[in-house]
Amino acid sequence: MRSPTPGRNEAAGENGVKIASWNVNSVRARRERVFRWLAERQPDVACLQELKTTDADFPFDALREAGYHAVIHGQRTYNGVAILSRSPADEVERGFGDGADDAQSRLIAARLAGVRVVSVYVPNGREVGSDKWSYKLAWLARLRSWLERRCSPGEPLVLCGDFNVAPEARDVHDPAAWEPTVLFHPEARGALERVLSWGLTDTFRLHHQEAGLYSWWDYRMLAFPKDNGLRIDHIFATDPMARRCTAASIDRQERKGQLPSDHAPVLAEFRDT
Repeated sequence: MRSPTPGRNEAAGENGVKIASWNVNSVRARRERVFRWLAERQPDVACLQELKTTDADFPFDALREAGYHAVIHGQRTYNGVAILSRSPADEVERGFGDGADDAQSRLIAARLAGVRVVSVYVPNGREVGSDKWSYKLAWLARLRSWLERRCSPGEPLVLCGDFNVAPEARDVHDPAAWEPTVLFHPEARGALERVLSWGLTDTFRLHHQEAGLYSWWDYRMLAFPKDNGLRIDHIFATDPMARRCTAASIDRQERKGQLPSDHAPVLAEFRDT
C-alpha cells in the first residue's frame, strides 16, 4: 500500500501509508470540510462513518477528481460507512453476511494492496437497558464473530471506526460521570475488549500513553471548549500492521470552526514492507 506519488505523504515517510478514520456526521452537510481536509492531510486511505446518504447520492465523481476511489455501504438518513483509497479496492464486503435480518449499514471491508481495511460504525446504544443497548452489545459480538469467520490475526488488517466506546478511564474526561452511560459502561468496554482480544492492538496507545486525549465532544454544554470529551474513534491493527505503525494522532483542529462534525479524525501511519 505504497503512496502513489513519491514525497507526497511526507508525514508518513517516503514509503509509508497514512490511514484515517472519521465520523463525518453527514457527508453532505460536511462535504466542503471533507474535501478540504483530504486535500490538506492527504491520507492514502480514509474510512468514513455516519455518511447519512445513499450510494446514489454519494460524491463518487468529485472524489475521483480529488484522487480517491470509494466503496460505500450507504443508507438514507442514518448510518452509512465508506472506504476512500488512492488505489482501487478489491474483495469488498458489506455487512456481516451472517444471515441476520439487519438493514443497518454499519460495516464495509476491502483489500488494498494486500491489507484488509475495515470501516465500522458501532451502534451508540442510546440508553443502558434499552433495545438499542442490547443491539449494540449484540453488534459487537457479531463483529467478533465476523473477524473469527472471515479474517485471521496473522494477516495485515486495520479495523477503523467510530466504536462508541471509550476503552479506559484515561479516555474519558470524567470517568465516574460517564461510567453509567452507553459510551463507557463496563458492559460496553467488556464487549469491545472481546473484539480486541481476537488479536488487535490500539495503534494510538502505541504512541500516546497520557490521559486527556479525545476524539468526540458533545455539541451541547460547551463540551468542546471545556474539553469534556471521550476517545471513542479508533484504529486497531493486527500484529503485522501494529509492528509497522510509526505514528498515531487525533486531528483535534478539525473539530473547530463552522459546522464541524462532533468527531475529530484519527490517523495512524505505517511504514511499507
